[in-house]
Amino acid sequence: MSGSDTRYHMTLLRAGRLLLDGGGMFGLIPRVVWSRMAGADDKGRIELAHNCLLLEEVEPEGEPRRIVIETGTGDKLDPKMRSIFSLEDRTIETAVNESGLDCAAITDVIVSHLHFDHAGGLTRRVRPHEGETPDWDAGPMSGDATGVKLTFPTARIHVQRQEWDDAVANRSVMTRTYFPDHLEPIRERLELVDAPAPFPPGHLPGRDEAPPLSLDMREREILPGMYVFLVPGHTWGQQAVRFTEADGREIVFTPDVMPTAWHVGAAYSLAYDVEPYTSMVTRRWLLGEAADRGWTLALDHEAGNPLRTVSREGGWFALAEA
Repeated sequence: MSGSDTRYHMTLLRAGRLLLDGGGMFGLIPRVVWSRMAGADDKGRIELAHNCLLLEEVEPEGEPRRIVIETGTGDKLDPKMRSIFSLEDRTIETAVNESGLDCAAITDVIVSHLHFDHAGGLTRRVRPHEGETPDWDAGPMSGDATGVKLTFPTARIHVQRQEWDDAVANRSVMTRTYFPDHLEPIRERLELVDAPAPFPPGHLPGRDEAPPLSLDMREREILPGMYVFLVPGHTWGQQAVRFTEADGREIVFTPDVMPTAWHVGAAYSLAYDVEPYTSMVTRRWLLGEAADRGWTLALDHEAGNPLRTVSREGGWFALAEA
């Protein structure tokens, strides 16, 4: 198979839970509203997941491509930060190994954007007790580790050029989300993508406006049968990923434009978004595409079943578990 005919076996990888502030995750939606859906702990945090995907090429002509989409937070945050997010001792490496593969077998990694909870797992702590030496020296870290190793030592990393430029310039509403220890080590392994924006530069779309160019014109095939397209709002360079499973089901990995099934509403944008209005506009046309094309969405932070189908309902959209 080649080009758009290539299909993939998909495995859901759970790279651990995290707890994030409910107010941050729901933006302007009042707690009295969002708390009916998402129960918060005594610190106001709601439970989320690091959802990642492992894809293995069906009927390859040679050695199969093995692709990981998204990498979670990883293991590099210090104890204080790990406590703030209630992180488990579980990473993308754990999940890949449980699938029966070694991380060295992964040929490509695709990240939706470069915030630490999506791309932090691109690198991991060096293990001096195993005789490892750093791929990049991050300076002293907690415990006995100094420096970091590439989690996927032979993989190419696929990300939008806009996202990379914003990450290295630290253009974010959050002060600590783009970290050098997951950016600098991957410089030589980057495959930067230039997918067109949904709307022309300088154009302010209406709330219900659809992009003038069709999705077929705006997405880019970065690997055989593997397509990415911009879904801006959370960051300007955030991308979604589309591919076809072995049985013909079309999957779209959906990042923080709609991180959980709770976020299906028009106004349910994150306080962390660089442009909440843009997120709302993007969410509408994305859900419209999903409903019309019969996509199954894989939601990046959904703690329950992350696979959802979309239908039009009452002038908006409804999700159903897939």
